[in-house]
Amino acid sequence: MSLDPRPVLIVTGLVQEAKIAAGPGMTVICSSSDPVQLRSLLADIDSTSIRGVISFGVAGGLDPALKTGTVVLATEVVAAGQVWPASEQLSAELLAGSNVGNQTVVRGGLVGVEKVITGQAGKAALRSEFGASAVDMESHIAAEFAALAGLPFAALRVVSDPATRALPEIATTAIKPNGDVDLGKVLRGIARNPMVIRALVSTGRDFNRALRSLKDCRSYLLSRIGMAQAEA
Repeated sequence: MSLDPRPVLIVTGLVQEAKIAAGPGMTVICSSSDPVQLRSLLADIDSTSIRGVISFGVAGGLDPALKTGTVVLATEVVAAGQVWPASEQLSAELLAGSNVGNQTVVRGGLVGVEKVITGQAGKAALRSEFGASAVDMESHIAAEFAALAGLPFAALRVVSDPATRALPEIATTAIKPNGDVDLGKVLRGIARNPMVIRALVSTGRDFNRALRSLKDCRSYLLSRIGMAQAEA
């Protein structure tokens, strides 16, 4: 049986995630954590040119048991009263490499939102309502696109800010249209409120730890997903 030579579409929110995901067998897009921009990017994708869709990046933790760096392989994505199940076959391709690196991998649901959930109370409310493991801003949009196109969908997300930690507001608004961090805006925010420095340091530490875990995932993302194109 011949393998499908078409690439998999990798949907990311930040430029750091997009750079990690890039490789053979993958077409990568970055939303800059902007749902409107992501939908516009997806509207330009020819769904017949890809063989599946994967949401790839960091996420906010909803399950208090999940530490920073934990990999969540989605069983489903829920948002706005809709549920999109993850493809068992595509998820299995990712799960097959889960023994690579030292990261912890769990199966669980994701909640999709249109705005960043910063506070612990907001995370707890989502956990109570949906019982999901993590929350992000891209997976529900990617899942909807895949469903409408009749394509398999999977999501691999690494917990950055755990359920017990709140994000400083400046960390959620200082994103440039290209998905990079607006350092100038961060510095201006610090100048207005120096007390935010400690929270930013903690957030940055968590984010870097999550990116390291995401980089571990890249090795099996390439070996399992990129394999089809390489061998075709």
